[in-house]
Amino acid sequence: MLASRGPALGTALRRAAPGGPFASFHCSSRRRRPARVAVVLSGCGVYDGTEIHEASAILVHLSRGGAEVQMYAPDVPQMHVIDHSKGQPAEAESRNVLVESARIARGKIASLAKLTTADHDAVIFPGGFGAAKNLSTFAVDGKDCKVNREVERVLKDFHKAGKPIGLCCISPVLAAKVLSGAEVTVGHEEEEGGKWPYAGTAGAIKELGGKHCVKEVTEAHVDTKNKVVTTPAFMCETELHNIFDGIGAMVKNVLKLTGK
Repeated sequence: MLASRGPALGTALRRAAPGGPFASFHCSSRRRRPARVAVVLSGCGVYDGTEIHEASAILVHLSRGGAEVQMYAPDVPQMHVIDHSKGQPAEAESRNVLVESARIARGKIASLAKLTTADHDAVIFPGGFGAAKNLSTFAVDGKDCKVNREVERVLKDFHKAGKPIGLCCISPVLAAKVLSGAEVTVGHEEEEGGKWPYAGTAGAIKELGGKHCVKEVTEAHVDTKNKVVTTPAFMCETELHNIFDGIGAMVKNVLKLTGK
């Protein structure tokens, strides 16, 4: 009985073998490589570093999106240290941005100098005053600010490579400064009774050479030409879940732009 099936069985086995007619089917069924995303931190704590809730939200949404994540921070001193219980500078203290950022990264972090486009499909910058104090001098110099040279290099390299850049809260000012004409959002352009306490940032973005687009806190703006995706986050006084949802929209669009 087996002998009578010999020719047919042999043909089937040859078809299933590597290089046979079914080989392309097996290749097409393989899972695509997940997006590799770099997250750039600026310290630990809203008033002198990274906004922790924003960083956590970004990491949750990247995890849910199946991305592989590596965190980075510049190996430089913080502009200053803020006692978050008092909201005042701690005059006698000095801290390092990379060392402080390692708290959020649970120790798994690298110097920003090691970040390259070859190793990543996208880069995301959470907000917090660290973006305006440690990644740039925006908090002090406004439209005349300077951007940390490694931050500037990363932004220009990803832009040149056509790879998406995500930013939230105050960090869109970095893209406005470095990438001339980039479209970004920090929310609304009027304070509206305190709901948008940092609305004046929209005007500064225009002075920096960027284009500001009004968006709600739960939304993200996608600059398709420059592959820059932004969301207001804590630029708005609102419930935490709204900020979480807005960051989710930003992360989703960044991952979409990677094509992974």
